[in-house]
Amino acid sequence: MKSAVLVFPGSNCDVDCLRAVREVVGGTVDAVWHKEEDLTGYDLIVLPGGFSYGDYLRSGAIARFSPIIGALEAANARGATIIGICNGFQILLEAGLLPGAMRVNESLKFICKPCDLRVENGSTRFTSEFEGGQVVDFPIAHMEGNYYCDDETLQKLKANDQILFRYVDNPNGSIDDIAGITNEAGNVLGMMPHPERAVREELGSTDGVGLFRSILEYHLKAQKESA
Repeated sequence: MKSAVLVFPGSNCDVDCLRAVREVVGGTVDAVWHKEEDLTGYDLIVLPGGFSYGDYLRSGAIARFSPIIGALEAANARGATIIGICNGFQILLEAGLLPGAMRVNESLKFICKPCDLRVENGSTRFTSEFEGGQVVDFPIAHMEGNYYCDDETLQKLKANDQILFRYVDNPNGSIDDIAGITNEAGNVLGMMPHPERAVREELGSTDGVGLFRSILEYHLKAQKESA
């Protein structure tokens, strides 16, 4: 399996993501600079957290125009597994790869703390190692994590089982307690909590291992079926 962690000016969770993917998923894991224009051959592509371009204008609004986004769109078209974490989620929203938008937290403050999430759909390539309804512990660290969409979009997300994670105790005001969603095809996940910061006991939680292992098992199964 071959994985890429995209790096933008201001990314600060890229090393955490690289380590988490190497430890849990294994295979080839590359850091890919945002000016690259080709993601051919990558099975998993991770957009890490941080403050791309200093979060000027809006979080993710400038990174959305980086050369790598065209390659990301091509990877999406071929069904590659894509996950955007925190700022990565914001970039996916700005790029139109996921529906909705991010607003400033209701408290108007940066929030950094462990957070309980409920797994709403345990039958996806991101959640197969979890049970539906299971509560997991991932940390959050964001200022603009208040997810919003219009009612029509929300109803579509619900009808298509695209809401993978909800907050047990909503920390930021996100509509319908949403913490993570996929696209309709189910290959792109955006989430504000950080699974890469929950892969070792010394980090306070190992629940993030389940997410990365779900991705690994999905691709191992796909490889066997195509052999």
